[in-house]
Amino acid sequence: MIQHDWLLYIAAFASAFAITLVATPFAKWVSIKVGAIDYPKDRGVHTKPMPRMGGVAIVLGFMATVLIIYPFHPHMNLVQFGGFIVGAMMIAVLGAIDDMKNLPAKLKLCVQIVAALVVIFTGTEIRVVLWPFTATLQMFSLPITLVWIVGVTNAVNLIDGLDGLAAGVSSIAALSLMVLCIMTGSMTAVVLTAALAGACLGFLPRNFNPAEIFMGDTGSTFLGFVLAVTSILGVFKGYALLAVCVSVLCLGLPVFDTIFAMLRRMAKNQPIMQPDRGHLHHRLMDRGFTQKQAVLMLYAISVCLGGLAIFISFKNSWTIVVVLLTVIVLSFIIYYFNVNIRNKHK
Repeated sequence: MIQHDWLLYIAAFASAFAITLVATPFAKWVSIKVGAIDYPKDRGVHTKPMPRMGGVAIVLGFMATVLIIYPFHPHMNLVQFGGFIVGAMMIAVLGAIDDMKNLPAKLKLCVQIVAALVVIFTGTEIRVVLWPFTATLQMFSLPITLVWIVGVTNAVNLIDGLDGLAAGVSSIAALSLMVLCIMTGSMTAVVLTAALAGACLGFLPRNFNPAEIFMGDTGSTFLGFVLAVTSILGVFKGYALLAVCVSVLCLGLPVFDTIFAMLRRMAKNQPIMQPDRGHLHHRLMDRGFTQKQAVLMLYAISVCLGGLAIFISFKNSWTIVVVLLTVIVLSFIIYYFNVNIRNKHK
């Protein structure tokens, strides 16, 4: 039986929360000092310039916590942990430079791929067992892992469109993954998800509407990267197809929103990476909801998806049916918003 160190988990959460909370004003000062300012634009929802490198506080809170805790956690694999830290720092530095200089999308994608490969070649990889296709799937283990890490990294970045949305949704996803990692017995992943949840919630007081600071790409891509890797270290440890469903559900809002965004842009013959106002949070705003209302609705959806992921992990067939029905309903809701907004602008 796995002996969980609950004090360590609580310490990880509390430490990341406190460090991030204290570091957020510093991140605001740094943003202004280096010119990382988000000015109002057509598809944005704010009306005044905002410092946008608040992710520095999240990175500091998370990294300081896991590096301090590492010597007290003998179960961490040094090579895996080192690869994760290097990859995460690459993403954080890339995000910070992007917040200051607005880097080309292709360059960012290339660096994200390199960061993901660092993680993969240090032993973090998805291995899904699905008889009788197990051998075939293992051949694609590397590309599947690469797509998952890069995809989730960008998915969280894409939902960072309203005050407090990315931080709140990421904290809900991290807490959901933490529960699942406790169930699978992956202590390392529990520590990482606890620290990530603490960092997100420590940033939220100054990021929730009306926000004082945005996390920017420094924060959003870092959150996505950490969520992707920890899901592999913890949930995918089960080596079962069920782990895929559970992980996708935990990160359901950013994942589904990104998939619909890609399909929408492909249908309009637009570049997949071209920004638009078609995301679910934009649809809610266009329907007349305030920022707070839209964000709280999306929090509720994230909580439901995270809860379903936890329930489905018990392998209850009825919960699987509920999950499928929920996904179908969410799909119709998104489609409804798409149709109504399209008709409204005709």
